[in-house]
Amino acid sequence: MMTSRTNDQLRPTSRRGASGAWRRGDRLKPAPADTLELLNDFRTQEFYFSKLIERYMRLCAINQKQLSTLFASITLNDAPSTNALGLPLPTAASAPPDTLPTSPPNFNSPPINDLATVLSAFRKLREAIIASGRKDAFARRAYFFGIHAAILCKDWASYLPALTYLLTVLHAATPLSPPDLKEYVGLLVLDQACRQGDIALAHETRLRYAYKDRRVELVLKALVADNWVVFWKMKKAVDGYQRSVMEFAEQGVRLHALKCLGRGYLSADKRFVERSVERAWAELVKDGVGWELTEEDTVVIKKPKGK
Repeated sequence: MMTSRTNDQLRPTSRRGASGAWRRGDRLKPAPADTLELLNDFRTQEFYFSKLIERYMRLCAINQKQLSTLFASITLNDAPSTNALGLPLPTAASAPPDTLPTSPPNFNSPPINDLATVLSAFRKLREAIIASGRKDAFARRAYFFGIHAAILCKDWASYLPALTYLLTVLHAATPLSPPDLKEYVGLLVLDQACRQGDIALAHETRLRYAYKDRRVELVLKALVADNWVVFWKMKKAVDGYQRSVMEFAEQGVRLHALKCLGRGYLSADKRFVERSVERAWAELVKDGVGWELTEEDTVVIKKPKGK
């Protein structure tokens, strides 16, 4: 009898306890939220944007002495190793000591990575604003910031879609102020002319928005007429964002000026050559220009053929 009673006590019961395998928290625990869907919330977008601005401003403050070079480093990091003009580079042995290529400024990877993170974060925020259908003042402010940052980094894949959406969707919903409209239409016109090389499209955009700006119009005329003198002059006259977009056309303008100098001159003063192409002589040598520089600072472009 004792053995039977002991076995009954050791035998597992078939009844489930009051709590059993069901814990109160299991049924009330929410499903894990999708990180991308969180940005569809307006308050989350505003918090995300404030952190984005904070990180961007901190990055600018730390690197304020070499800020323009830091922005350029985003593009230079991914640039091919060939020279800008597609000409054969002089070897280190044949180049004069004062014209040897100098190494670019060495930035630590954290600043460059932070800047790339800012651009990536802006793209995510832009997609969230579009997905949520937001067209208020915050959306415009976020687009203003993202366009400016992407232009300074020459990240046209970021700023061109943002410019297009700003002018075609946000402006249609809530018209931009005249100064803002003029600024961003001007940037779009310059991108179409300088980066895309489509002067007709630039004029079409200018007429569609009744855009008038003497400096931008002179840039268009300079590109049509291959007038490098006016182009370099206007590049100094426009603001920083317009100047950054104009730099997409620099290589073509500079190459055309070098070809004209090569056809029209046997020799020229070094300073005249540098002004014509808006580039220092040492940089021209690094780009592969094979002209010679004499001790009198005269550039020998081509030597006369002997009779």
